Amino acid sequence: MGDSVFNCCYVPPQPPGEEEQHRSRHTGIMASHSSSISPDKRFIIFFDFDETIVDETSDDMVVQAAPGQYLPGWLKDTYQPGRYNEYMQRVLAYLAEQGVTESDLRSIMEKIPASPGMLTLFQFLRNRSAHDFEVVLVSDANTFFIESWLRRAGVRQLFHRIFTNPATFNKNGRLVLRPFHSHECQRCPDNMCKQVVVRDYVARRTQERGRPYQRIFYVGDGANDFCPALSLGPRDLAFPRRDFPMHRLITETHEAMPGEFKAVTVPWVSGEDVITRLRKLVAE
Repeated sequence: MGDSVFNCCYVPPQPPGEEEQHRSRHTGIMASHSSSISPDKRFIIFFDFDETIVDETSDDMVVQAAPGQYLPGWLKDTYQPGRYNEYMQRVLAYLAEQGVTESDLRSIMEKIPASPGMLTLFQFLRNRSAHDFEVVLVSDANTFFIESWLRRAGVRQLFHRIFTNPATFNKNGRLVLRPFHSHECQRCPDNMCKQVVVRDYVARRTQERGRPYQRIFYVGDGANDFCPALSLGPRDLAFPRRDFPMHRLITETHEAMPGEFKAVTVPWVSGEDVITRLRKLVAE
């Protein structure tokens, strides 16, 4: 990959005095429990959450908890492009003010349907040899929404890592959302560049393992899934949801800048499309 792609995404240096603190915090998020993962996994597969694992956007679904199941215009008008995380902080504060509880939010998350074939794909990954797949989730949703859904679906243990925006309930019962990190990628929202997450994690795990993965897989749907897929190499596979923004951006890049997007592209409509290709590669 050319320098143009790699230079667009990095965690910016911190002001003097804060750098060591930031490095410690960032490393803690990125490498927690890495010693517990088997070092001999052949492949690593990354999943997005909204409209990839689940068939809706969790942030949109949470509006069902609001009075009348809609947000007031004054609140919606506060949204600014690239600052969605800050907007959702205000939405969650509003819901708490309206009496929406932790139980209410969890109930909504648990009812979101899985995307077609996704639970079958998870069963396939779970049934493979212990040496095959390291499974990681990278999402611009938040810890509470994701953990609620995964536990209800019975698939939390499949994921070795979850990288997403931290969200915890304060003493007043409000879900407090924080940004995952900061970066200088022009493509991605202010609070998360998934290419930074994927590149940093793969580099760290490669160093810990003492060898690279045979292949890297990325399953996603959105524009913010295109950025991490750009970091994949020619042996790796990008699985964009067919006709969703990630798929369109890959197609446009192939047309406008041939050779810039290096990964093999396998569009999916169902998780079973992903299984079909993985089954062939695992057998090689």
